Amino acid sequence: MPFTIALTGESLTLDDLVMVARNGARVQVSPDAAARADASRATILRLLEGGAVVYGVNTGFGRLASERIAPAKICELQRNLILSHAAGVGDPLPLDVVRGMMLLRANVLLRPTAGVRAALAGQLVAMLNAGVHPVVPEQGSVGASGDLAPLAHMALSLIGEGEVDVGMPGRPPRRTGAAKALAEAGIEPIALEAKEGLAFINGTQAQTSVLALLVHDAGNLWRTAHGAAAMSIEALLGTPAPFEQRLHDLRPHDGQRRSAALLRALFEGSEIRESHRDNDPRVQDAYSLRCAPQILGAAGDALEFARRIVDVELNAVTDNPLVFGEEVISGGNFHGQPVALALDILGIGLTTLAGVAERRIERLVNPDYSQGLPAFLTPHAGLQSGLMMIQIGAASLVAECRALCTPASVQSIPTDANQEDVVPMSMAAAYKTRRILANAQRVVAAELIAGAQGLEFRKPLEVGPALRAVVQIVREHVSPLTDDRPLTPDLERITALLARGALV
Repeated sequence: MPFTIALTGESLTLDDLVMVARNGARVQVSPDAAARADASRATILRLLEGGAVVYGVNTGFGRLASERIAPAKICELQRNLILSHAAGVGDPLPLDVVRGMMLLRANVLLRPTAGVRAALAGQLVAMLNAGVHPVVPEQGSVGASGDLAPLAHMALSLIGEGEVDVGMPGRPPRRTGAAKALAEAGIEPIALEAKEGLAFINGTQAQTSVLALLVHDAGNLWRTAHGAAAMSIEALLGTPAPFEQRLHDLRPHDGQRRSAALLRALFEGSEIRESHRDNDPRVQDAYSLRCAPQILGAAGDALEFARRIVDVELNAVTDNPLVFGEEVISGGNFHGQPVALALDILGIGLTTLAGVAERRIERLVNPDYSQGLPAFLTPHAGLQSGLMMIQIGAASLVAECRALCTPASVQSIPTDANQEDVVPMSMAAAYKTRRILANAQRVVAAELIAGAQGLEFRKPLEVGPALRAVVQIVREHVSPLTDDRPLTPDLERITALLARGALV
């Protein structure tokens, strides 16, 4: 029986999102949550019957909020909103991001502040379980009033418009029209009623889906980066003395202490360390070795900041206006500044992680700094180039990460006739941080390969058992370099393993 996640509007976790987005876990709507949502819907209907003016329900949107809409046109207004706002451009978002968006939107629509029918959330859940996924362009959102264009593309599929990708995670999808896919799945297109189009597109679910998956993957990368760092330090005959707990207790940043503890565990039982404990003429190692906990720890703290934002956003109410009992209040919870800032900071943290990994690769391949290792880690330097290009490729990726680190969250350009005069550019931050993560994964993969190669020249001495397990996984997929060969397949295999969390 597939794992099933019940949506309540209040209890979604990052693990839940990953299970649905990537593993095809089934989803169901909590009956209690559905009842609460339908009760808030009744408030909207009562207000309309009483002749109240409610933003986005019987008025225009944004700069057009002063325009009253006739009762007979209210449903047309909501449909027009979706059609007009489906204006995204660029490549489609990946399937896992779209599934995350659908899950998050269904979850928030179940909150009793939404004022919409629970059937909207039920429709999204039915599509998730049937593997019917809207095609959502990656670009075209400024992150306020939420992810208007991406969420409008998602809403298109609910009303039987636009294109969808059909298929569950792990299988190649089939692209077709939404109306056809819904019919094949036995799902009726939904007709949007008062407030429902607006409730669907006001929110941070596209940017939050990207951030949530990035946080999950960056956590795997952060832990794996310690294995790569430990391999390099061992191959370079570095000392683990700077990782002693006493040092880090005196500067008790969370990430720094966790990083030092991970490295201590990886060095435990090392024969290589014992071989040079008492006869090393160096007083101190270079920063890329000695300061690994301080550098990786800071990156880890950036990751934890982003994780805290995700934990809030997963169950946050981010639409507008909101229903409170018999009252409807307009606000700005749709503004993506918290998510945009977290994405920018996460990108900087990942770039920091990649940068220090590249510096250790340079020390491994450079005979001036490698403590007796052969040039470019080949026994035939000169005739062969060995891992020369591993460092060059890593340098190019780090340079690109640094260029991408310019914050998007401060790049506001006013929109909607200056009604939306300060916007966070969250999806631009998401777009570049996804690229930074992919680059950082490949740089750490390069260090794992170079570190494993460096350790070949320290044999018969062995690393400790914890680090040996990491080396063994690398060696199961990449053999030692004895003669020059194309390195791309090796890098891509290790990157794929790393991305799946197999090297954590």
